[in-house]
Amino acid sequence: MSRIGRRKLPIPQGVNVEVADSTVIVKGPKGALQRKIPDTLHIRIDSQGIWVERKAEDRRTRALHGLIRTLLGNMIVGVTQGYSRSLEIVGVGYRAELAGRELTFQLGYSHKIRFPLPGGIEADLPRPTLVVLRGLDKCLLGQTAAKIRSFREPEPYKGKGIRHVGERIQRKVGKAGAK
Repeated sequence: MSRIGRRKLPIPQGVNVEVADSTVIVKGPKGALQRKIPDTLHIRIDSQGIWVERKAEDRRTRALHGLIRTLLGNMIVGVTQGYSRSLEIVGVGYRAELAGRELTFQLGYSHKIRFPLPGGIEADLPRPTLVVLRGLDKCLLGQTAAKIRSFREPEPYKGKGIRHVGERIQRKVGKAGAK
């Protein structure tokens, strides 16, 4: 039995959880999220919280048991507190601009990179070299941050590029030079 999957998931005040067909809908003060659940799993809601139970004992179902419980927990945190990711841009002349729902990056290429924000994700630019992404869905937020980071990944010699705040880049020495 999955150690994570068999744990009860508490429902905080102000959060409403519904199961319709094989879809779980979580509504809270910040918004609503929904996720489709595999048919081999069953969601039971009672006064104590949410329980994820298996209908079958095959390998795939056992693998999904803890995952679905964790994803439901992430949905509850998302609709109550929300999630945030910060990306910093390092490099001379590298910067970002926000116009409506579109981020524009200048990253040393011959052209600007335009990135429309997906639905459910908000961006804020406290300064031109810091992008703060916010959203309810942890998966979508992580995918968006990874996509933005892929525009110019940090390089190991000077450390230029887009990185998560607090991310350490393993630096290399470079050429020794002529003596």
